[in-house]
Amino acid sequence: MSGNTYKKLQSSHPCFGGHKNNVGRIHLPVSPGCNIACRFCDRVINDVEDRPGVTSKVITPEKSIEVLEKALRICPEITVAGIAGPGDTLASDYALQTFRLVKDKFPKLIKCMSTNGLLLYEKADEVIDVGIDSLTVTVNAVEPEIEARLNKYIIYHGKRYDGVEGAKILIENQLKGIKKIADAGITVKVNSVLVPEINGEHIEVIAKTVKEAGASIYNIIPLIPQAELFNQKAPVCAEIDKARTKASKYIDVFRHCQHCRADAVGVPGKSEYGDQIYQRRISAKETFSHG
Repeated sequence: MSGNTYKKLQSSHPCFGGHKNNVGRIHLPVSPGCNIACRFCDRVINDVEDRPGVTSKVITPEKSIEVLEKALRICPEITVAGIAGPGDTLASDYALQTFRLVKDKFPKLIKCMSTNGLLLYEKADEVIDVGIDSLTVTVNAVEPEIEARLNKYIIYHGKRYDGVEGAKILIENQLKGIKKIADAGITVKVNSVLVPEINGEHIEVIAKTVKEAGASIYNIIPLIPQAELFNQKAPVCAEIDKARTKASKYIDVFRHCQHCRADAVGVPGKSEYGDQIYQRRISAKETFSHG
């Protein structure tokens, strides 16, 4: 896909409007570790939570092809093979290895990846070469002082950078990475976790900045208080609507996020086969971090 990628995704990707056309996706949980420490993130392996960052198991790139074959037999509506965790997709090589296998075995499937963006700029050539069709980057702030309240530290080239120092590196790499990926014709979606008391008044600036960097669509995700931010208030509907309205002045805003697990399978809102594909129990607890 190139040039007209965004328009094509609107009909064939459930996260870009394709939900209206009864198309599905599978998330392949091949990325085990992360390189940043979001203060709201509680990354776990279990069967009972419905949110990004959660999977019942981590599988190998080779196993993911077996899983994908099984999933397509059960749910032929799947048009998208995505990797959204449970860790960061660029913190290890497993996601890109998996996409190379998917590209070879299932060339018609849309390849979709989510990342925190810390290593996006330096790994952009690999992302482009493997043929990623849509990339999601989680950008929670574009001012280091705000980002530091949302992210405790980063691990970058084997060294830990705390607070504002780490936030500066992360934001710079995210924006440079988004530009490089977008310039290559890949559709970029940006996610922001809305924490009203921290970045509530900053959403408009994020939207404007990521649009200028090349992002096509913006997704505002309401915080579910947990981990270090357990005492923060979750945004109410009016706060979410206000943030979306402000962001929409600059960029298309995504409004139907289903808060998918890192091992979700099926048509969002209509069918879910993750328990069959990954042999996990049907989930019963709802919480959320980011993805």
